Amino acid sequence: MSDQAKPTIQRPPPKRWRSPNPGSIVLRLLTALFLIVVVGFVYIDRHAPLNPSAPPNIVTGLQLQLMRAFPERCVAALARADNLSFALSPRPIDNGCGYPDGISISRSGVSYGGAVVLRCPAAVALVMWERHVLQPEAQRVFGKRVASVETYGTYSCRNVYNREDARRSQHATANAIDVAGITLQGGPAITVRRGWESGEQGRFLRAIRDGACGLFRVVLSPDYNRAHADHLHLDMGRWMACR
Repeated sequence: MSDQAKPTIQRPPPKRWRSPNPGSIVLRLLTALFLIVVVGFVYIDRHAPLNPSAPPNIVTGLQLQLMRAFPERCVAALARADNLSFALSPRPIDNGCGYPDGISISRSGVSYGGAVVLRCPAAVALVMWERHVLQPEAQRVFGKRVASVETYGTYSCRNVYNREDARRSQHATANAIDVAGITLQGGPAITVRRGWESGEQGRFLRAIRDGACGLFRVVLSPDYNRAHADHLHLDMGRWMACR
C-alpha cells in the first residue's frame, strides 16, 4: 500500500433552507387571486352576462368593478338594457381629466334634463339604480313612478372640494354623478336639501341612498358632511363608503 495521501474531495457546503420572503408570498397570492377573479368574471360574463334591465344578483358588484378592464363587455351590457339610448362619448385624459370610456345616455326610463355622460361602469350602475332601486322605492313609498331626476352634473375637471392640494375628484373623469332631487309623475318634487329630514320624503331618500350602495363604490349623503347637504354623491372610484 502506498504511503501517498489520498486526495481530499471538496464537497460543496450544504444549502441552507431559507424561508420565503413574506412580501413575495403575499404578492403571489394576490396575483393568483386576481387571475382567478378575472377568469371567473370572463366565464360568468360569457354564460350569464350582465343585463341592466335584470335585477342585481350576487355577482353583479364584481361584474361592475371588472368592466373597467373590459370596456367592450361594458358597452355590450348597456346594449342589453331595455328603453335605453346611448352613444360612445370618449374624451382623452389630459392633466388627470377626461373619460376614455365615456358613455352619453340620451334616453332612459326617467329624464335627467339632458344627456348624461359617465364612464361606462358608472353608466351601467346608474341605469341599474334607476330601474331596481329608484323606481321600486317610489312605487313602494308614494305609489307613483319617478318622472325625472335633477342632478348637479357628472364631469368637472377639478380636485376634491375644489382644493388646490387635493387629489382629482371622481368628477374629473366623469366617474360620479350628484343627484339633487327627484320629481314624481304628477308631483311632488323632492329635493335632498329639503326632504332629507322630512318624514316620508326623508325615508324615501335614505332608501334610494342605501340601494345605491349595492351598485356604486362610494355613496355620500347629508349624513356624511355639510358639503353633501343638498345631494347624493354616487361614484365608481377605488374606495368604498356608504354614508
